[in-house]
Amino acid sequence: MQGHSYNAVERALHYLALGSKPVAELTFDLNAVLSSRGKQVKVDDRHVFVSGLARAGTTIIMRRLHETGMFRSLTYRDMPFVLCPDLWARLSAHSRRNIDAVERAHGDRLQVDADSPEALDEVFWRVFAGVDYIKPDHLCAHAADAELIEKFRLYISCILRPHDGRSPQKRYLSKNNNNILRLNTLQAAFPEAVILIPFRDPLQHAISLLNQHAKFCTMQKESRFVRSYMTWLAHHEFGLEHKPFWFDTKKPFEKPTHPESSINYWLETWLRTYRRIHESRPANSLLVCYEDLCSDPAVWSAILERLGIENRVTDPGQPFSRAENRTAPDIDMPLLERARGLYGALRQDSAHALGRSRARQ
Repeated sequence: MQGHSYNAVERALHYLALGSKPVAELTFDLNAVLSSRGKQVKVDDRHVFVSGLARAGTTIIMRRLHETGMFRSLTYRDMPFVLCPDLWARLSAHSRRNIDAVERAHGDRLQVDADSPEALDEVFWRVFAGVDYIKPDHLCAHAADAELIEKFRLYISCILRPHDGRSPQKRYLSKNNNNILRLNTLQAAFPEAVILIPFRDPLQHAISLLNQHAKFCTMQKESRFVRSYMTWLAHHEFGLEHKPFWFDTKKPFEKPTHPESSINYWLETWLRTYRRIHESRPANSLLVCYEDLCSDPAVWSAILERLGIENRVTDPGQPFSRAENRTAPDIDMPLLERARGLYGALRQDSAHALGRSRARQ
C-alpha cells in the first residue's frame, strides 16, 4: 500500500482514475479497443490466484512466484490507470519515474518499488460489480454472470499483452484477498487456473490483524487520501473503513459478536472465513499452511510442481520466515479451540493435496 508516499500531482491522478467510476469505465473501454488487435488470453491458461485473509502470507507467496519470471502481474507502474494497462503504458512511457524501494505501510519489512506486484485488479470488480458485494457494513460473496466473466477474461488478456518494453507472458499472477468472495467465479473464468489459499495459526493471525487494524486506523485519521486510496482498492480488511466478509448470502449479515478492538473479533473473523473456505472451496484451489511453508522446504517445491514451475527457475533467496509467537489478553478460549480444530483440519487437507505425510511435518 503506497498511498502515503504520493505527491500532489500523483494524488490528483489517483482521484481522477480511481475516484470516478465513469472515468474508470471509459479507460477500460478505450484500452479494450486498443487491445482488440492483439491475441486474447486462452481460458485454459494456468493462471495463479493467491487469496486468503490479509496477513496470511499472500504477499510473500505472490512475490516469490513473480520472481520466477513466468508471470505477469499488475504492479505500481500500472497505477493509477489499472483498468487500461496498455494505454497507460504508452501515455506514460516517457514520463515514468522509478520509485526507490521503501518498506510498505504495513510495517512488516516488505519493500515496495515501482515494479512490485500488488493487489490492484480488485479495482475491476469494484467498478463493474461493486454494488453486488460492497455493502455499507460488510463485503458479501458474489458470483459474476457470463457477461462479466467474459469482460474479466478480456481484462486479463489486456494485462498479459506485452507493453512498455516488457516481455510477453502467457500466465497471469494475482494476489487479491477479496477474491475469496468469488472463488467459483475465478474457476468459471479460468478452469485451468490454480487458486492458492494460504492460512496461518489462528491466534497469531488474529494478533497480526488486530495490530494492523490499529495501525491503519491511526494512519487513516492522519490522511484522508490514504483512507480514500484504500477504499478505491476495496481494501476494507482493516482500518476505519473495515468491512468484514460475509459468505452466507441466504441469511442477513451478522456482525461478529466482539468489538473490533478485541482479539476475539479477529479470531471469529478467522474462523468464519476459513470454515467457509474449508466447506466450499472450488476444485482448483490449494490450501497452503504458512507455518509448514516456513518449516519445510518441500512444501514450496510441491507448490511449484503443482503450478508447473521447475524448482531451478526460482531463486530461493531468503527462506520463508515466521515472526515469533505472541499472545493477547482476554482470549475467548472456546473460540480459540474451535479455530485451532479447524486449523488442524486445514493442515491435514493441505498436506494431503501436496502429497505430503503428516509424519514428515
